[in-house]
Amino acid sequence: MFTIAVQTGTWGGGNALPTESSVRDILFETNAICALIIDKKGIVKFINKTYLDIIGKREEEVLGHSIGDITPETRSLIVIKTGKAIIGYNWNLNSYNMIASSVPLIKNGELVGCFAYSIFMDIWDAQDLVDNFMIELKMYRDEVRHVYSARHTFPEIIGQAENIQEIKALAQKAALHPSITVLISGESGTGKELFAHAIHSASIRSKMPFIRVNCAAIPENLLEAELFGYEEGSFTGARKGGSTGKFELANGGTIFLDEIGEMSLTMQSKLLVFLQEREFEKLGNHHPIRVNVRVIAATNKDLEEMIRQQKFREDLYYRLNVLNLEIPPLRDRIEDLPLLVDHLIPQINKDLKTRVTDMSDEAMHLLSKYNWPGNIRELFNVLQRSMLLADLDNHRTITTKQIFFMKIKCDTIKPSTSSTLKELIRDYEKQILAKVLEETNYNKTKTAAILDMDLSWLYKKIKQYGLTREDM
Repeated sequence: MFTIAVQTGTWGGGNALPTESSVRDILFETNAICALIIDKKGIVKFINKTYLDIIGKREEEVLGHSIGDITPETRSLIVIKTGKAIIGYNWNLNSYNMIASSVPLIKNGELVGCFAYSIFMDIWDAQDLVDNFMIELKMYRDEVRHVYSARHTFPEIIGQAENIQEIKALAQKAALHPSITVLISGESGTGKELFAHAIHSASIRSKMPFIRVNCAAIPENLLEAELFGYEEGSFTGARKGGSTGKFELANGGTIFLDEIGEMSLTMQSKLLVFLQEREFEKLGNHHPIRVNVRVIAATNKDLEEMIRQQKFREDLYYRLNVLNLEIPPLRDRIEDLPLLVDHLIPQINKDLKTRVTDMSDEAMHLLSKYNWPGNIRELFNVLQRSMLLADLDNHRTITTKQIFFMKIKCDTIKPSTSSTLKELIRDYEKQILAKVLEETNYNKTKTAAILDMDLSWLYKKIKQYGLTREDM
């Protein structure tokens, strides 16, 4: 028989703790609560009189029998399976409305059973409590969805080029299969995260969390705790009360593992286990947690080459690469440049409070000749800078005048005949500074903004190279 001990408080008129039998007797006789104890196999070991009255059975008809046969809707079996308490749920049994809790019973660190109790209240008070609880629960869920929600959809993926249309169609098909694992590959700045958001938004998981984890931004020794969570005291510095991992937070939704190629081999092994079993263990806890999560991974690295170099697990690669979306770089769909510019200008106007309307044909032609190593992200940054310059000049159209800094990258500047690398770099830096100063009519603030450098550093370089207007 399980024991129930009163740890604090007084008993009757004195301070002596009650005996085990007296506690059991009180629990059996009280009409304020229903009480039940089952062992780890779900067999009833104790049930009080109030519970027996509600289910209309005698004690001998219940003790020694499975709780699932007596109350099939019980949540105590879930507690035994997961080792986690379920607190404050609405429990309706034979027209009686109660607030119930089921808690695991632990002995010597091992789960040995479950104690369930239901509090009897006036039906109206109970309903008010349940209603308030449901309101608070909805507020909590809304907050979680606000923080962990996808922000982009397929209409935001702009492009008419055949290669981007093919990838977009494949991604839309992936959205219809909510359990399929997706690997998104492509250069930095091509829009891999945008595709991940869109897939989640178009799937039946859209109302559940979308959680992004940047595998490169989290130190290796913390990544396991970040993904799977931990219990209090599981390691030095562990937060009091423990922490819920990203996989558990994403239950029912999508977890996006960005820069998966940066994950260590040790963590790759742990991720592989999850993909195979769909369950994990928190640090400091040996009870498995099972979740229903779609995994989308992204990388700008060549994972097949990393496999050859033994830096990425081949078995994990095949688990992730169920469906591969290889996003084409901007230079391979340069015909989409005008569409992208027209799409981004209103967005940037809103962010920068500028009033630019379009781009001249000459400026567009110049941008189309560029190689775009940074892809869409670089285009966004170029537009930000050129629109800011156009607005400062009270221009509504971006012209070649506002994107002359792109010529620095497109044109070839001939180095001097200096023999050392240090001298070559110095001559190159001097030529760039001189070119931009001339284009801005020696406006140092504008020059510093274009070159993305500190104004005080620009003054130092002007003095170093003798680039004042009088010196030129």
